[in-house]
Order: sequence, then structure tokens, then C-alpha cells
Amino acid sequence: MSALLRRTKKKPADRVVTLVGKPGCHLCDDARLVVSEVCEETGASWVEKDITRDEALYKEYWEQIPVVLIDGEQHTFWRVDPARLRTALGT
Repeated sequence: MSALLRRTKKKPADRVVTLVGKPGCHLCDDARLVVSEVCEETGASWVEKDITRDEALYKEYWEQIPVVLIDGEQHTFWRVDPARLRTALGT
């Protein structure tokens, strides 16, 4: 018999949102406002990464920026829907 793995749902405060973008990108500016606001509301932390300073991120996402990751997994790109982000964070 195998034991079932029970995964507990992470609380928003335990989640990390990463915004991948670049300077001078108006969509990145819009995404930053949404991510900042939603993370402040939910208690999630967030970081911003610049694709012009990270070759691996550049190769992965250069056509999609801004890209939003939640706990390292891609959530969305181009436009960030605040309601969808809140839901993904578990609120």
C-alpha cells in the first residue's frame, strides 16, 4: 500500500510572487502596480527580476514580459488580472 500524500494549501503569506520584466516597459510598469497592490492586500511577498541582467530569464521570457511567477511557476504574462492573481494566491 502506498500512503497518500496530503498537501496543505499554502497561505498567501507563504507565497512568493516574482515579476520578470525590464526597464522602460510600460506593461511591466502596469504589472508592478497590480502585483504590489495584490501582494500588500494578501500578505504575499514579491520580488522583481530584470531580464536584461539575467541571461537565463532573458532566454526564457523575452517575448512574454512582463511575466508573473508564483513560487517559481509561471502564472501569467503581458497583463496581470488582479482577481486572478488573488485567487491563485489562495484568497
